[in-house]
Amino acid sequence: MHETRRRQISRRSLLRATGATAGAVTLGTGIAQAAGRAQPQGAARAAGSAQGSGYAHPGLLHTGADLDRMAAKVKAGAAPYAAGFARLTANRHAQSGWTANPQATVYRGAGSPQNYAILYNDVHAAYQNALRYHVDGDTAHADTAVAILNSWSSKLTSLEGSADRFLAAGLYGYQIANAAELVRDREDFELDRFRTMLTTVFAPVSESFLKDHNNAVVTNYWTNWDLTAMACVLATGIFCDDEARVARVVEYFENGAGLGSVRNAIPVVGDDGLAEWLEAGRDQGHALLGVGLMGTVCEMAWNQGIDLYGYDDSRFLKGAQYVAKWSLGGDVSYTANTRRKGAIGGWSGSETASDAAPVDPTMTRPIWAMISNHYTKRRGLSAPYLTRIAAKATPEGGGGDYGPNSGGYDQLGFGTLAFTRDKVTGSGAGAGGGTGGGTGGGKPAGAGSASPSGSASPSGPAANAPGGSAPGPGSATTPAGGNSGDLASTGTGDLAAWTAATGITALAGGLLLLRRRGKTQQEQPRTGGGAHSK
Repeated sequence: MHETRRRQISRRSLLRATGATAGAVTLGTGIAQAAGRAQPQGAARAAGSAQGSGYAHPGLLHTGADLDRMAAKVKAGAAPYAAGFARLTANRHAQSGWTANPQATVYRGAGSPQNYAILYNDVHAAYQNALRYHVDGDTAHADTAVAILNSWSSKLTSLEGSADRFLAAGLYGYQIANAAELVRDREDFELDRFRTMLTTVFAPVSESFLKDHNNAVVTNYWTNWDLTAMACVLATGIFCDDEARVARVVEYFENGAGLGSVRNAIPVVGDDGLAEWLEAGRDQGHALLGVGLMGTVCEMAWNQGIDLYGYDDSRFLKGAQYVAKWSLGGDVSYTANTRRKGAIGGWSGSETASDAAPVDPTMTRPIWAMISNHYTKRRGLSAPYLTRIAAKATPEGGGGDYGPNSGGYDQLGFGTLAFTRDKVTGSGAGAGGGTGGGTGGGKPAGAGSASPSGSASPSGPAANAPGGSAPGPGSATTPAGGNSGDLASTGTGDLAAWTAATGITALAGGLLLLRRRGKTQQEQPRTGGGAHSK
């Protein structure tokens, strides 16, 4: 379908056709099993290698099968896809003819002429037009997306500002890569120049943060700071076929010292199948941001055959369920946590979060459809709080639909359209083909390791109700980083406006070999989400 669109696709789109077969071959080998990690069905790694590309493309948040599913469902008028597409077409950023305003230097943070809003508005316009093009086939939207992306790659040379420059690099880096992934096969898209921009402007800033944390102690920055950087580096690695960058993020997700690694972000697993989200002790807005970013990292990895969603007995599922229940107004436990703060060789201090912050049950962000559909539809696990909060947020919008400030642009959104999928049924639920994010996809090979505890399903009546009395509505608390000496002071006014608005170790025969965890180190329990020794 969409003959006009398909005529303009280059040889790289052959990956779509070969992805399913190559994925089946990959999963059928004993090598993947020997790696000790479940891999998504249909991981198209081998197909990418066969075409001289390290990874399958498109293969960030959306695969070829995903895009074809969206187009077919919308053409058929199927619910809820049609409502999701209507939300997209109503957004002002999704209109063809959007004119970009590229800058040579983008500033975010105090003490500079901040112009980062120009970048995030243009990035969301590029993404929304590119997504719309894949659904309705109108090449005017592809032309618009390409023009925006080409204009930025021809001019942008640096990201500057306060510590907030790390947020700009991470958030807009992963987002602009996702927009470009949707038009990378267009003949008029400047692919090599765009790669250069990602690898010289965005990724180095994020990599610097993951390595040095702005010369601060590693726990100075809350969870979402790490996750923005991880999302950017992973998206860059996949887009640019850079295995070292992808491996770096996988390793950091599993073992990183910062608060964005999975055990530090989700430090305590309860007997009820829920796991405490560290940043719930800060405020609701940043906790939602962190869950959305971790989901983004997991989805991009999944589409390249790496199952971070299921890592450590589906720890992310348990943390996401916790945040969903809490955000719905339910009572959740929270273990007091003290984190060290300060600059290396400079000032130092500590901060203790002793309880989950108050929530506004009306606050929503477009993060839930992707996570809920993965666990309940791809994996067939029970996730009642995710199911309820995703339904409440339907149909999800995107940048521009959640207020005018930067917080409303932290996720690309449109998950109702992009991530709704049919539930895998029957005893052969894990046997589906297609690319990692395809039409149903099935459970990863070996997904039986996701035990009943991995379902994060509460027992008793609480599974169908928030539980407890809901706190009264209230805005997110002011970040503790607002103190004058804090390296992480950022966006306090912007946050208030947002709230008010509403390893890879080897490649053999084209197969991705994933590092088996725990070969050389003894696992130590981590509490409090702080730094740890390896």
